[in-house]
Amino acid sequence: MVQVSRRPGVTGSALIRLLARLTDHGAPEPKQAFAERLSQWLRWTDAISLSSALNSPPATAPSRALASASAEERECARVRTALTKAITEGTAFSVDDFAPYRQRYIARQQAMEAGIGPLRGRLRAVLAGRSPAMARLASVDAVMEQALDPQEQRLLANVPSLLEKYFKRLKQAHAGAQGQMPDGPDAPDAPDNAGKPVSSPGQVQPAAWLEAFGKDMQGVLLAELDIRFQPVEGLLEALRMK
Repeated sequence: MVQVSRRPGVTGSALIRLLARLTDHGAPEPKQAFAERLSQWLRWTDAISLSSALNSPPATAPSRALASASAEERECARVRTALTKAITEGTAFSVDDFAPYRQRYIARQQAMEAGIGPLRGRLRAVLAGRSPAMARLASVDAVMEQALDPQEQRLLANVPSLLEKYFKRLKQAHAGAQGQMPDGPDAPDAPDNAGKPVSSPGQVQPAAWLEAFGKDMQGVLLAELDIRFQPVEGLLEALRMK
């Protein structure tokens, strides 16, 4: 099996660490503080909306939020379980062309957006009826989602391309072990370490590289699901507060 680099010192989310390992590139340490980097994602109109959400007295309305948060917890668990099953169940990795895997990854991303977006809005609506402080939190979350979601989508849209590079490396290693070079749409670019063996003969077994890729692709999707679910977890935690 191809040995994937495990570089020490890679920080960040599980998704960042996993992509850094699969693509054999270290994640550079940020040169700016988190607040400074976040400010680069916010337009001046976003800053006005955020200031308004923080300073305006929120209006609250009677809501079922005064009851237990268990119903919302069950709905969150249901959505997450369904998305997890879509990632891990009934997915075969037997085609040595990346195109269907790209389509599959994008479909899973779209399913996350369709499932998590309404759930986040539902939690905000429940919080808004609980107390003025919770209503303010819901308003802030709505502004942050509107401001940051386009940036998040732009970055996550790059993940399939990173996986494609990893796919090509595994395919090249398999072809090298079999004494042939791949061709077609998944033929890898000329590597920087041309002339150096990617793996020893016999290290990659037939079809084993596709199984390895499938497991790693699922791992990346699950890590992305964790990131996308973080705002929901935050709102749910606020809902649990007495």
